[in-house]
Amino acid sequence: MSVSSNDLKNGMALNLPEGLMTVVEFQHVKPGKGGAFVRTKLKNFRTGAVIDRTFRGDEKLPLAVIDKREMQYLYREGAAYVFMDNESYDQVHVETGDLGSAVNYIKEGDSVVLPVYNDSVVGVELPAAVELTIAETEPGVQGDRVSGARKPATLETGLVVQVPLFVGPGEKIKVDTRTGEYLARA
Repeated sequence: MSVSSNDLKNGMALNLPEGLMTVVEFQHVKPGKGGAFVRTKLKNFRTGAVIDRTFRGDEKLPLAVIDKREMQYLYREGAAYVFMDNESYDQVHVETGDLGSAVNYIKEGDSVVLPVYNDSVVGVELPAAVELTIAETEPGVQGDRVSGARKPATLETGLVVQVPLFVGPGEKIKVDTRTGEYLARA
């Protein structure tokens, strides 16, 4: 299946030689002389790297149809994470490398959206923030209340984030999945 470069829309997925890409931005340019062209910003589905590409007007591009399925994370098996499709109840094994940094934010029982292309998972869509429990952190020292002071805390998934001094072990906190930063107590 292909799509014309003139019909590109934001969020559309393309299967290019550079890999599976999604259109972040596009602009039709019609210079005074010469043919029209389309200037695009494309984001690699797997790595998140953004590249600039220019296509001729009406150039045929391979369209990638990505099926987004909501799945529940069940357990870890070796280097793979096992998810269950919420509709068909099929179990899917996903390699840690295909999940990227998302492994720091998902815990057993969580539901996530997994984009699937050609029967293989090509990433993970996480909510903007997740609630995780602090596994261990040093106690705040009495009287050490410098405004904005932070200390490292290890979360239940193994992720280490900087938290305010008043937050202790066993507490639930909200973490931003885009930046990996502490947001608030849950």
